Amino acid sequence: QVQLVESGGGLVQAGGSLRLSCTASGSIFSINAMGWYRRTPGKQRELVASISSGGSINYADSVKGRFIISRDGAKNSVYLQMNSLKPEDTAVYYCAAGGVVTSTQPTTTDYWGQGTQVTVSS
Repeated sequence: QVQLVESGGGLVQAGGSLRLSCTASGSIFSINAMGWYRRTPGKQRELVASISSGGSINYADSVKGRFIISRDGAKNSVYLQMNSLKPEDTAVYYCAAGGVVTSTQPTTTDYWGQGTQVTVSS
């Protein structure tokens, strides 16, 4: 079974920075893409940023120029550096791993972390 563990959330003032980390563990052969989503009460979960195994990156328009996603393939980890945070960035942030192949699951499967709260005060 694959587990994704996130860390780095917390409370920060507007204009501040936070860095989220996520590491996938288990008998993993490969991960196609990793990324971060967020959800606020009453809204659907939305993609914040994603990065493929080949290094292709996508950002939500709302975070372009402020957030930076990076990945360490050897550690099965993904990071999100969040700068110039705004109150509207307040949400639960979820790590995701897509297209995961393991020793016990030869077909690709997607996995999610439990989520970490990010709160930006004005």
